[in-house]
Amino acid sequence: MSDELQERHGVQVFVCDPAGPKVTTMQDALDLVGAAFLGAEIVAVPAERLDEQFFSLGTRFAGEIMQKFVNYRVRLAVIGDISRHLEASSALRALVHESNGADHIWFLPSLDDLDTRIKSLT
Repeated sequence: MSDELQERHGVQVFVCDPAGPKVTTMQDALDLVGAAFLGAEIVAVPAERLDEQFFSLGTRFAGEIMQKFVNYRVRLAVIGDISRHLEASSALRALVHESNGADHIWFLPSLDDLDTRIKSLT
């Protein structure tokens, strides 16, 4: 599979391939935001594509990436198991909890969970 635009429950989602390149720089993140301009409302990024620094909040990398998505009005869904990162950081647990309670950035275990979240929007 390669990165592709998919319609999921009436919403255009840019689904990133888990085997694709890692997001290690702000430019990598901006490239994903740019890909959303193909018509996507949501970019679904597998957690394994995010550099480890994303999950270490002290680096501020996650905050910068999340802010870019908010600024460009594109939703970001981080898809996959991030439990080892959550176990290591109470700050990350709080961020994930707060994000999942809002409307713009989500941390979800699977694309099926993303589908459920999309259905709840309508």
